[in-house]
Amino acid sequence: MLGSWPDRSSASYVKILYHHRTQAEDGQAVHIRSLIEAFQSEGHEVREVALVERSNEAAASPQPETTKAARRWSPWALFGLLPGFVKELAEYGYSLHASRRLRRAAREFRPDFIYERYAFGNTAGVATSEALEIPLVLEVNSPLVLELSRTRGLAFPGLARRIENRIFQRATRVCVVTEVLKGMVAELGVDPDRIFVTPNGVHPELYADLDRDAARRDLGIEDTRGPVLGFVGYYRDWHRLDLVLDGMATEALSTAHLVLVGKGPAEEALRARASQLGVEDRLHFAGTRPHGAIPGILPAFDVGLVPAINPYASPLKLHEYMAAGLPTVAPDQPNLREVLEHGRDALLVPPGDGPALIAALSRLAEDEELRGAMGSAARRTIEERELTWRGNARRVEAEVQAIERQPTA
Repeated sequence: MLGSWPDRSSASYVKILYHHRTQAEDGQAVHIRSLIEAFQSEGHEVREVALVERSNEAAASPQPETTKAARRWSPWALFGLLPGFVKELAEYGYSLHASRRLRRAAREFRPDFIYERYAFGNTAGVATSEALEIPLVLEVNSPLVLELSRTRGLAFPGLARRIENRIFQRATRVCVVTEVLKGMVAELGVDPDRIFVTPNGVHPELYADLDRDAARRDLGIEDTRGPVLGFVGYYRDWHRLDLVLDGMATEALSTAHLVLVGKGPAEEALRARASQLGVEDRLHFAGTRPHGAIPGILPAFDVGLVPAINPYASPLKLHEYMAAGLPTVAPDQPNLREVLEHGRDALLVPPGDGPALIAALSRLAEDEELRGAMGSAARRTIEERELTWRGNARRVEAEVQAIERQPTA
């Protein structure tokens, strides 16, 4: 049972059992590590239960080479080679393995609550929560059944929907990354009063000392003349970076450069498009960088890009652009309007509207004063609204306190 929540003015702390099934070193891993660090910074103790066990040192500061080598020799490395229906059954089967580990950890650690990152078909959190009467806060970043149905396809879609609905409905609290996603989860039958929003965040203190010249040297663009449009992340065709290239072929953006930090399957098509438009000398592929290097890189940009995003997401890159004091050009859609205000800290354009995107980029490219004002406003938005990892930790704390205050039947 949940014990008494500690007085925050005292030296006491809360114990959190954090469960996830993530082994990738991408945005998911950044989210997990950052929130764990935020809980710890708030004075709480966290024990991590994960698909692949890591030492505390590795969890705090993973080395990509070590992680890749470990996955290469792990049986989980073979998972992607399985037929679709076998893979799906294996994901359901993980719940049995995870439930045993979670219950063992819970009995040893005696947590005040379980925090779980939702994964497809994973019932371990709700099963452990109910068996041991420990509250469960379930973090939902996307409607996975809907998402997977549209991408890889599902062998048993009816079963997947029933299991997902049961997981959402049985969790003590569900935290989602946007109000849009909150509405989608509520439509599945979850009481809206049990759903709260914790968007992606940032550690703003990492952006205190920004060095534009050093950032440009790091990216190899120190001799660049003209505005630098920047994108960070894994880029696919649907990110519509091709629209940015189209803009660079116009007179208004004839000196602009596009810098891509990361990698993705859209690279070949982008190279071909840039060559076709005659702008290949102003397209820079900077390659992947460890996430810890991102705060030192972003000052090289003049404008942060989110050309396209799905309708329920909270882009990690957006919060990082804002913390770095960058104006952003992004689609005008509800999930982004939860964070951005058109004309104040960003320019928002109709999704997929190439001419409108080009007009917004041209406006920022031509007006350095406007870029500075919007960038400063973006940084203030992060600070004033606590769009930070520690802010999210405090939001979770508040929800668990509310659980404690509820009268028992």
